[in-house]
Amino acid sequence: VVGTAENGVEAVELVARLKPDVVTMDIEMPVMNGITAVKRIMSRTPTLILIFSSLTTEGAQVTLDALEAGAVDFLPKRFEDISQNQEEVKGHLCAKVWQIGTDALRRNLATRPAPATATLSHTASASPHPLPLISDNKGWVEPKRIALVPGALRKFNVLAIGASTGGPVALQEILTRLPATFPLPILLVQHMPSTFTNAFAGRLHNLCKISVKEAEDGDLLTPGVALLAPGGKQMVVEPRGNHMQVRINDPEIGQIYKPCVDVTYTSLARQFSGRVLAVVLTGMGADGREGARLLKKGGSVVWVQNEQSCVVFGMPGAITEAGLADQILPLNEIAAQLMLGI
Repeated sequence: VVGTAENGVEAVELVARLKPDVVTMDIEMPVMNGITAVKRIMSRTPTLILIFSSLTTEGAQVTLDALEAGAVDFLPKRFEDISQNQEEVKGHLCAKVWQIGTDALRRNLATRPAPATATLSHTASASPHPLPLISDNKGWVEPKRIALVPGALRKFNVLAIGASTGGPVALQEILTRLPATFPLPILLVQHMPSTFTNAFAGRLHNLCKISVKEAEDGDLLTPGVALLAPGGKQMVVEPRGNHMQVRINDPEIGQIYKPCVDVTYTSLARQFSGRVLAVVLTGMGADGREGARLLKKGGSVVWVQNEQSCVVFGMPGAITEAGLADQILPLNEIAAQLMLGI
């Protein structure tokens, strides 16, 4: 720890002077609140910011504002919401700070020297050229670049996107660029508390041309409609007459992620053999890898976000290292690739 700030104004000044790798910040601070401080820091000294938030409906709205302002992830302000074991809480916080910071360092070291280009922010809105290198078991390699052809999306029955750390901003980047006439149903699995998913779905719905809603048990899969798995639950699909519906289930004992990308992908692999387009975005851990393995076994297609545009390359990296990725793309090219396939 290189510095401690008592309020938002002091935080902005200290970040500019000390240039830390990661900042942890409370949204509620005196003099200047956390959202304003995040905006100031990101405009003056862009830095990875992890915010602390209350797990309430009101807290969800402010947290989403902070993420949109530039924060990369959040943790509950009440550590009891993570675990009653204080040592476990400390370990979780340290692991998250370490993962976010080391992933950023690795991206900086991996970028190929080249003539000056715009720096990618955490929204990955800048040009992805020249291509960053990505790591696999054999060292540093070029991302795959295989463009879809018009009409290619017709071979799929559903688009399924999974994400964790950095996912809210990444999902917004992709979904806001899709037309209202997007031809596939969309299933979204974002690691997020139960009090946050409805607010997040509502925000996406207001920003997007497609419809977005928090999934409810029995919702039908409908083209141009994105269903977001509710926090604290698991989302699977099953037939209902001539249609497919989502079922929202309580998590089983031992399931770490609620919702879990693997659970949804496994269900899709059973119901839509060879006809799923799965996309795995930024996130810690390896959720999605085993589900992607089953999807690939059945002939479906798996895309992942590339390392340079991820906040954390854990989930896409696990799929890449397992040799399961058909496409490895910068965030700001994923929607464009989907549009090419319409």
